[in-house]
Order: sequence, then structure tokens, then C-alpha cells
Amino acid sequence: MSETTNKPSDFALPDVKDLKPLDSEAETAKRLAAYRAVDKNIDFENHRIIGIGSGSTVVYVAERLGQYLLDPKYKPFVEKFICIPTGFQSIQLILDNGLQLGSIERNPVIDIAFDGADEVDTNLQLIKGGGACLFQEKLVSTSSKKFIIVADYRKWSPTSLGVKWTRGVPLEVVPSAYVRVKSDLINKLNCKKVVLRQGGSAKAGPVVTDNNNFILDADFGPIKDPKSLHVQLKLLLGIVETGLFIDNADIAYIGNSDGTVLIAPKS
Repeated sequence: MSETTNKPSDFALPDVKDLKPLDSEAETAKRLAAYRAVDKNIDFENHRIIGIGSGSTVVYVAERLGQYLLDPKYKPFVEKFICIPTGFQSIQLILDNGLQLGSIERNPVIDIAFDGADEVDTNLQLIKGGGACLFQEKLVSTSSKKFIIVADYRKWSPTSLGVKWTRGVPLEVVPSAYVRVKSDLINKLNCKKVVLRQGGSAKAGPVVTDNNNFILDADFGPIKDPKSLHVQLKLLLGIVETGLFIDNADIAYIGNSDGTVLIAPKS
């Protein structure tokens, strides 16, 4: 953004109300949700360890923190932040915005974390893992004292999970076990369809996670009881982690197409 090209001494933090719309309605909504979440939840005097998630909405979380870093009023606080990534994309976001990169190994307790979601229901149960970072995302989010979701209106499901996100529940699995897991999903849990996620035109073969595992996308249709399904999935040998984030998020900021933000706290 053009605002971040100024010298720090001349920089003034952009007010959300003054921002021009981006090229698409969805991107504008993402930015609005992310900026609002950062503005309302960062405690500059007391927060020090900040979790930075993955995905297209978290781009704007890192961008907003980078803007605070350039503002002389906030710079002394933000330059002391240690940002914990959930994957390679997060590392790049942290570095590109001038923030200090840390690790979960050296900072196992995180003050606050921000991440996106592929789907959010009204109970703040989540489907995550569309970007194949689910294990790392869950490690960071469950290590955080406060976990905040930022997303746009397309990810909000007022009914149940598996309605808006139709690609299935992402599952990180040990490579040698993926055939066994696929069979168990269909025969034991009545999964409708299981797909080994492929790397696409730029990669021959399946997606490999940051932990050198495979991703299975398991379609169960609408999920009436995500907590029960998560437990059943974790009992299957070979599943490292599921993309069902249960009772993890504290609040969600959902950017709407009309320029408002839905704030959904944990009930």
C-alpha cells in the first residue's frame, strides 16, 4: 500500500474510515476485518509475543502491524513484538512488514494470535487447513492466551460447518498411512469422499506440509457435531491433526460486503 512508503518520521497511521476500496469487494472486507481486529485487540504495553497465521486475510493483519511499526507513537512497542509464524507464508509476511520473527520453540506461550479460517459457524467452531498449515496453525492458536479469527463474509456459516466450505475437512496425515486413513474414513466414519490433495500444475504429486506430511480432504457434508467428529478423526491411526478447530477461537471479526464488520464473541 502507498501509505507504507513514507519515512517513519512522517508516517501517520491510516484511519480505517479513510481507506479507499480495494479491487474486489471480498478483499476490501478482508482488510476491514483484519485492521479492526488488530486495532481493537493489540495491547501495545502488555503484548509481546504475537501469533501470525496463514491465508489471504492475515496478509492485512501483518500489514496493519507494519503500519503501527512505522508510526513514531507505536514504534517503540511494536519493534519489541516477537511474531510467531504458522508456516512459510507467515514467515514472509512477518519479514516483509519489518516485524521481528520468532519461533514457537523459544516462545511456547503466545499473548495473542490472529488467523483466518475457511469456515466459521456461530459457535466459533472452525474449518481450517485450506492452505495446508493446519497443524502449525493449531499449535500456535492453542498456545495463545487469546485467539482471534479474521475472515470475510464468504466464510461465515450461520447454520453448520461444511456448508460454505465444500472441499471437505483437511486432515494432515503421515504419508505412509494415507491409504489406510482414506479407507478408515470411508468404512468407519461414512465419509462421502476423500481426496489426496495434489500440488497442482507447479508440482508433480501431492501437497507436502511444513511437517512433511500429506493432506487428505474428507467430505462429510454438513457437520452437525464438529466436536464429536474431531474426536473420532483423532482416533484414526495416521492422522496427525484435523482441520476442525474446536472451542479454540475467542472472537471472530467478519468483514461484510457493505463495509461493516460482524464481531462474534465466544458464547
